[in-house]
Amino acid sequence: MTDGRATRRRFLAGSGVAAVAGLAGCTDRLKSLRGGPVDDGSSGNESAENGASDVAALADGVPPLETEYNSRTEYGQPGDSLDDFEDIDAWEITRGSGKADQDISFDGSQSLRLTSENGQTIVAQRDISETDLTGNDYSFAVRTTTPQNITVNLRVVDSYGSARVYSLREITYRTPDVGWFRASPGVFEESDVAPTLDSADRLEIRVLHSMDEAEIWVDDLRTHQKPETGYVMLNWDDGTRDFYDTAAPLHDEFGFTAVQAVVPRWVVEGRNGIMSVSELEDRQAAGDQIVVHGTHTSLHEYDDETELENRIRSDKNWFIENEFEGADYIVYPNNSYDKTSLEYLTDYHYCGGFNQSGNVNTTTVYGFDPMALPRTIGHDLSTAKRCVDLAEAHNQCTILNFHEFDANNTMPEGDYETFLEYVDTADVEVINFDDLWKLRTDPF
Repeated sequence: MTDGRATRRRFLAGSGVAAVAGLAGCTDRLKSLRGGPVDDGSSGNESAENGASDVAALADGVPPLETEYNSRTEYGQPGDSLDDFEDIDAWEITRGSGKADQDISFDGSQSLRLTSENGQTIVAQRDISETDLTGNDYSFAVRTTTPQNITVNLRVVDSYGSARVYSLREITYRTPDVGWFRASPGVFEESDVAPTLDSADRLEIRVLHSMDEAEIWVDDLRTHQKPETGYVMLNWDDGTRDFYDTAAPLHDEFGFTAVQAVVPRWVVEGRNGIMSVSELEDRQAAGDQIVVHGTHTSLHEYDDETELENRIRSDKNWFIENEFEGADYIVYPNNSYDKTSLEYLTDYHYCGGFNQSGNVNTTTVYGFDPMALPRTIGHDLSTAKRCVDLAEAHNQCTILNFHEFDANNTMPEGDYETFLEYVDTADVEVINFDDLWKLRTDPF
């Protein structure tokens, strides 16, 4: 471990940035994510100019119970528009079916609705031969009534056929209460010969799935600049003693912080294998960020909205009462969320998720939906290493999830130590939610 990286990591951990299911278990321009129009004249990344320059979630100390703004509205359309899907004729559907949908859109008058049957991959493509895409990341709005076993790929292809593939590996947005979210996937793979992006030939949207049929809407494709480095977030769910006793000493040795997503009831009940409040306080003092996991019931299962809001509110309040400074952030139990739960979650949290996959499932840092981040299950050493490799190579962020070492969703202890050694030798920064949110809200 080099002294420079160690100093940077400790600074990130101690300062909060300038003082940041798989195996587990915007604005007149932006249609309101609550379902009605909004006309406040703000744009996707104007918070720093419109009175929110402090970025509330980065305040020192324990946060207030309610948020100061809806982060999904405030940061709903980052970067620059590449395609608004107002001209569907620019897109050719080469597999599956596609058409303009004027009844459902994220922004503007219509979106692109794509469907397929019998497990067929959907492919839509458009010519971009006059566009220089060097140095870009991407995001797009997506909505689907057939989530879970579905992958959405954005492929940038040059005239020789070489491609770079940005991949959202899985969507855990629950039906039937579906809505839009912004996907900003990281690079999943590229051709042996890297594509020539200053003379790219076409963009492709490919939807892979393992269902009888798939239905998905795409809108508001945008570009983003890249950060100067890659990032890794080490996310441990449930607040297990396995982390405290075994993983924490390794983290301390390398100067790595972790994000701990805690279930309050399990702590209060003194559940076997779960950290106590004092132990969580120890880890917060050591630099870990203690964030909300909450009542361990899937959010989409609540039929009563009053009960849902009370649950979200009381969960966060427990963290505030116990002076945990990461309470503005949340990890959804069982990676479950839907349109209604997101409406209430943004009243209490600024950032969270996840759309979780067992395969590499990374994110860019300047374009993601604040409340629908992707992450990868840390069950396999080789997959985790590939996440780091891609984060390093393409200056993106990998969020990896762990529980306890004897679970099938977490790699063995020996592999985990090997993995931390691998991270230590990579040209990446280990960050927490504050760090990531700082990047997202104040990108340059």
